[in-house]
Amino acid sequence: MISIILPVYNEEKQIYVNVQRIRSVLLGAKIKHQLIIIDDGSTDGSWSELQRLAEDFNNVLLLKFSRNFGKEAALCAGLETATGDACVILDADLQHPPEYIPEMIRLWRDEGYEVVEGIKATRGRETIWGKIAALTYYRLFNKATGINLTNASDFKLLDQKVVETWKTLQEKGTFFRGMSAWLGYKRIQIPFPVQERREGKSKWSLPSLFKLAIDSITSFSAMPLQIITGLGIGLLLFDVVLVGQTLYMKFSGQAFTGFTTVIILILGIGSCVMISLGIIGIYISKIYDEVKGRPRYIISEQKKSVLKTIRRKIQ
Repeated sequence: MISIILPVYNEEKQIYVNVQRIRSVLLGAKIKHQLIIIDDGSTDGSWSELQRLAEDFNNVLLLKFSRNFGKEAALCAGLETATGDACVILDADLQHPPEYIPEMIRLWRDEGYEVVEGIKATRGRETIWGKIAALTYYRLFNKATGINLTNASDFKLLDQKVVETWKTLQEKGTFFRGMSAWLGYKRIQIPFPVQERREGKSKWSLPSLFKLAIDSITSFSAMPLQIITGLGIGLLLFDVVLVGQTLYMKFSGQAFTGFTTVIILILGIGSCVMISLGIIGIYISKIYDEVKGRPRYIISEQKKSVLKTIRRKIQ
């Protein structure tokens, strides 16, 4: 059996139709499955639509968060709840095409791959600045962590033993793409074209994407802290050169006031100190979050569909 995990946030207009499309693909390929759908604190009518799904279809498990905890928390809830022999994670807006699921399952079942990950062959409708920002981020992440996430996505199939290993990772701040890559295992990539959304717009804003980039890099690497050390060494070497020049000017009788130089040095060193403190602060905040020991998410409501055959017998 395959567990299909769908995180949902404000997808009222399209979630019912999208789940129907996923089911038609799975039923057409005769894939035994369960649907685990996580409502990540939606503020629209998504939960009502999900309840309608549970009433209309078999093998649907709904989880409702008490508030918006974020997509990463929703993925954690799905993986920790799944009971299938493998899990497939895809976006509820179906920018990850469900028609690729049968091929992912074939690669897992017939060829023994434990992780089948979808990579973006095209990035869909995206501005040139968005593409440049994404490319820059992937290169920085690769340099900092040694993990290549170029064109990676959350569209993945994970074998049950990979999921069980995932559950042993206890950090509160999670980054699914990076953590699933860090796990290793026998894996293969399949390219897919990013689909256009039928309704609505992306929930990711520029600030939230920037925060995700910072969190993901600092969660997987201490390189930013090492950069601070390098910056300090560079400033020390610059200071040695400047002291030598100053002494030479002094003893040769060519000394001058140097007000501009002092201002530049104060501003430059002050900026470096503040940036360094900011980077250290990010790591301290991560330690603070982990030490608090709060749960990744809170489930306020849970609903499971009842098999129609059982209903008819009861009636």
